[in-house]
Amino acid sequence: MHMPTRKRTYHSKSGTRESNVQPYSVREFFAEFPDDDACLKRIMEVRYGLRHACGKCGVESTFHKVSNRRAYACAACGDHVYPCAETIFKDSRTPLTVWFYAIYLFIATRHGVSGKELQRQLGVTYKCAYRIGMQIRKLMATADGFEMLKGHVELDEAYVGGRRPGKRGRGAEGKTIVMGAKARGGRIVTKVIPDVRKETLRGVVLDTVEKGAVVSTDELYSYGLLTGDGYQHGAVKHGAKEWAYFDYRTGETHHTNNVESFWKLFKKSIASTHISISAKRMEAYLGEFSFRSNNRQMRNAMFDLLIAAL
Repeated sequence: MHMPTRKRTYHSKSGTRESNVQPYSVREFFAEFPDDDACLKRIMEVRYGLRHACGKCGVESTFHKVSNRRAYACAACGDHVYPCAETIFKDSRTPLTVWFYAIYLFIATRHGVSGKELQRQLGVTYKCAYRIGMQIRKLMATADGFEMLKGHVELDEAYVGGRRPGKRGRGAEGKTIVMGAKARGGRIVTKVIPDVRKETLRGVVLDTVEKGAVVSTDELYSYGLLTGDGYQHGAVKHGAKEWAYFDYRTGETHHTNNVESFWKLFKKSIASTHISISAKRMEAYLGEFSFRSNNRQMRNAMFDLLIAAL
């Protein structure tokens, strides 16, 4: 079941414009999922369908809800199907409405949801809230999938997380090194890396960006091998306060503004929402923010993407 595509209209002094982001309000959410039966029905629809060939009798038939159980029964033979089996809801005593609302909170925000916020919103213990949050982050990474980036790709690494302030800039102590590759007008891929040496960054680029793509970076020396690997490489010199330049030889404008904007949002969100993130959990949070960035224009469909990835 797909929600209808909607657009918001904004009025300003410069005129009227439409946003491509599809809204999904909390009122719409609760109207669609008022109880556990409605949540279970959505899981059944997405994973199996309310009408399909029965795995036991082979007859294509409808399936109806079994009373007081998280199960559906075949109308032909009565065999039971358990939609929550092999999902994050398996063996969980937490109501499905709580799980679904937690998923909604994750897609409705740009800055993420902390464990303490989930505890307050869901009315559960912190241990339960933390587990729900980490399970949803894993689900987001699974739903986002992976595909090689092409076209014009921006690369930039950042130092984030950790309680120790340390020094600023490259080589900051007590931080986790992360790298992002953002296709202009397309997806972003993020990864935790151990260092910023040539062989490390080169390996990430070869695994993430298609050969022949245009690549924009800053002046870090470790990016110097990209041209020899079949990429059209351009570097902006941030140290000289150069933020963008036009290459007359190729007709390409080089800058790293888009990927830097992602890192700015990520860092601000950690500082304001999560306070700090350990290196052990960094990949999970990167997957969460990457999923929202890659699917931000289809907010109401993000929910179905996550349910389909169960």
